[in-house]
Amino acid sequence: MLDGLGIGELPDANLYGDVGSNTLANMAKAVGGLDLPHLRAFGLGNIAPIDGIQPVSFPTASYGKLKEISKGKDSITGHWELAGISIDYDFSYFPNGFPEDMMKRFLKYTECKGYLGNKPASGTEIIQELGEEHLKTGFPIVYTSADSVFQIAAHEEIIPLQQLYEICLLTREKVICSPYLVGRVIARPFIGSKGNFTRTTNRHDYSINPTDKTVLDILYENKITTVGIGKINDLFNKRGIQIYEPTKSNKEGCNKILNYTSKVSNSFIFTNLVDFDVYFGHRNDPVGFAKALKEFDNFLPSLIEKLDETDVLLLSADHGNDPTTPSTDHSREYVPLLFYRKNKFGKDLGTRETFSDAGKTVAEFFKIKNSLKGKSFLNE
Repeated sequence: MLDGLGIGELPDANLYGDVGSNTLANMAKAVGGLDLPHLRAFGLGNIAPIDGIQPVSFPTASYGKLKEISKGKDSITGHWELAGISIDYDFSYFPNGFPEDMMKRFLKYTECKGYLGNKPASGTEIIQELGEEHLKTGFPIVYTSADSVFQIAAHEEIIPLQQLYEICLLTREKVICSPYLVGRVIARPFIGSKGNFTRTTNRHDYSINPTDKTVLDILYENKITTVGIGKINDLFNKRGIQIYEPTKSNKEGCNKILNYTSKVSNSFIFTNLVDFDVYFGHRNDPVGFAKALKEFDNFLPSLIEKLDETDVLLLSADHGNDPTTPSTDHSREYVPLLFYRKNKFGKDLGTRETFSDAGKTVAEFFKIKNSLKGKSFLNE
């Protein structure tokens, strides 16, 4: 999963304030064209017009795009739908901050003496705004975004990591209750001093459990080894995952992909590369986004070299995060679909009716009967 790599607004983008969003195309235009020869060979430019990525006559991967049918544009809904389920309700959002009763519960159960913030904000900006006051009071900084998230920021020297994680776990289990449905509680540790506060890579997400069986559950039950690399483990609460591998960067995630590709068989390796979203989409940095994509493109040959005719590689995303729009939030977009099998030319898979076609295809590849949503494209 190339987190945040959308490829054009969905038909209902107007409901989310995302008309005109197109992460790949707008980014490419902003930087004067992308140079991604290996993704181009796969057929990325055959999906939609992208400056610098021309279509190819004989793509080495099958190509298309996926449409999200779940509500929202959150990482959870995107990943869950990719894994074969969809939800027909939306999470709770807090454009005016969290309600008073929720914050009273927060103080009661976490035993914090107070809190700062309680408003929608950029994570990098709010620690600059409130970091000094946090150092003086010891109160955690609480904030949200356009996503369904309850984020808690704290300086690692004021509230140690394990204490921050405990506060987040208590918030997940005790503070958030009906009628609120919050997708994730996120620990956001930082370091530094006034004017120079910096978030660390010790983030941790506490998500709600998937509402139904995902492809991970089905594979796990059928003795298929499942490996979760990166944010995957948080988004599924490790459910259906046999081997957990946290990461702190795209580079670390790619190295772990290579490692597990070499040492496991009859296995499903599910990876999220989050840097695209966190460091470039949310920060409106098309140049950084393009550079990170170039680094991934440079990595692809080393992965392809490790694959044989029994393997498949599926590349996609969970939502958009257009770095060229005024918004710093996710965008409601189609996501690209690239499906590679060694020594096979690709075909046009078209526009799929749900992200869940991905999970359905994985289950069919492992020859497992299932009731997942979607339609497999394995043999198309």
